Amino acid sequence: MILKVYTSLLLLFLVNSVWTRTVRQVYDDLDPGHWSHYTSECPQECFCPPSFPNALYCDNKGLKEIPPIPARIWYLYLQNNQIETISEKPFANATHLRWINLNKNKITNSGIESGVLSKLKRLLYLFLEENELEEVPAPLPVGLEQLRLARNKISKIPEGVFSHLENLTMLDLHQNSLLDSALQSDTFQGLNNLMQLNIAKNSLKKMPLSIPANTLQLFLDNNSIEVIPENYFSAIPKVTFLRLNYNKLSDDGIPSNGFNVSSILDLQLSHNQLTKIPPINAHLEHLHLDHNKIKSVNGTQICPVSIALEEDYGYYGNIPRLRYLRLDGNEIQPPIPLDIMICFRLLQAVVI
Repeated sequence: MILKVYTSLLLLFLVNSVWTRTVRQVYDDLDPGHWSHYTSECPQECFCPPSFPNALYCDNKGLKEIPPIPARIWYLYLQNNQIETISEKPFANATHLRWINLNKNKITNSGIESGVLSKLKRLLYLFLEENELEEVPAPLPVGLEQLRLARNKISKIPEGVFSHLENLTMLDLHQNSLLDSALQSDTFQGLNNLMQLNIAKNSLKKMPLSIPANTLQLFLDNNSIEVIPENYFSAIPKVTFLRLNYNKLSDDGIPSNGFNVSSILDLQLSHNQLTKIPPINAHLEHLHLDHNKIKSVNGTQICPVSIALEEDYGYYGNIPRLRYLRLDGNEIQPPIPLDIMICFRLLQAVVI
């Protein structure tokens, strides 16, 4: 199970990073004669690398509108401009687009022509971070795999906007203006292959409803969440990375076995209001509890298995897998209690 999870996360990481490198340096020493074939249809404001003929670089050009996109283009970079609208005309011939980066522009919902995005049938990656959006744009291309809408002003998610996005693996909505009322029980319906959901830095007071069942990474940092509902994580049995830093969680807001979930490998609860360590599962590998109100740690109480039983099984039994424990910023004084080390034999780092 863990091997499958790590494989999925590795694939997600590779997808996220494979196209992030710049290619400009590669072409500095090319024969100028190779440029002629591509420059004839390359927009004057943009850069068309001949050895990467499917890419068009129009970033950091002070553009106020999208130039005509040649038919050969798959990867379109338009970030860091002054673009306010997305209309059909520039994309008339761009039927092969896979990737569009429109981060850091001035695009509003009213500036997006109706249906223009959904007509980009082959689009897989859409980046619209740091714009002026107030709601998730709709309709969207049904083949999307990543949708990044961070750092906008989004407070509304239109009904059914995600219902046909079965291929979406990443949805990033962090640092927007989402309230609990914006996340209904059917908001994420249809996202059957979602792996990462980021709703950090919004205005949530409750855990969001109906998270897609296949979610591996759930980021909810910097909200105002106070309570974890009973059996909340049973609906997302594959969740592996859970971030709830900078919320308002207290001991009373966490069910007795709220985080005793076998799928969770990395649990982050920093900067909350906890006075004790909540029960954890033996499979947990990383636990962040810094900057809470914890005064003491009792290894016997927090150990997810009986220490006596652990002695019987030795290193070949079901010993806890915790490798990293962060407790600094609390009221705990060193040294580290011996029973912590007896229980968590695989610990490689403890920060107090």
